[in-house]
Amino acid sequence: MKYRFLALGAAGLAAVAISSCGTLETVYLNMGQTTSFVVDGQDLQVSGTLNQNTLAAFEEVVAENPGLTRLVLLEVPGSVDDDTNLMLGHRVRDLGFDTYLTATSEVYSGGSDLFLAGVNRSMEQGAIIGVHSWGVGSETAKDYPADHPVHQVYVDYTERMLGSADFYWFTLDAAPADGMHNMTAAEITKYRLLTEPVIVK
Repeated sequence: MKYRFLALGAAGLAAVAISSCGTLETVYLNMGQTTSFVVDGQDLQVSGTLNQNTLAAFEEVVAENPGLTRLVLLEVPGSVDDDTNLMLGHRVRDLGFDTYLTATSEVYSGGSDLFLAGVNRSMEQGAIIGVHSWGVGSETAKDYPADHPVHQVYVDYTERMLGSADFYWFTLDAAPADGMHNMTAAEITKYRLLTEPVIVK
């Protein structure tokens, strides 16, 4: 199981990546529901850590609210189950959802991957998109050559969402698994994360 996770400091400002967290911690974080979904008209607000239960919870909310059209990602520090998170992203795209970041949104790691799933992707000025390499125990993505099969699921996902895998390879170099890089405006533009200009309010 590949996973990405970021824990925010008490003030919500200092980000500390813990992608190398131990197996017991990962199991614990996957035991319950760590993702919050709040319906607001046609929007589905998402916050919290993405785990192995998030996809099922998402499906339940969508089934009960067929008018939903957009995911608004608020504070999403990452995922502890990349496999499920990528399935969630594909499901979001299959349903034709858009994704949106408010001026105070902070998405990191797996949360950033989920943002890519929107057919239309927009953000307000001030939103933070953080990226880093993924890790599996003591191993990280950089331990595998670019042509290793372990990368393929990420390459396929990124190519579907953005038309190219360039963003995936960028994340591996942007920061190590135990670090985090907040993307600049130029990087967000370069890797085509948005489908429309940044919204200034």
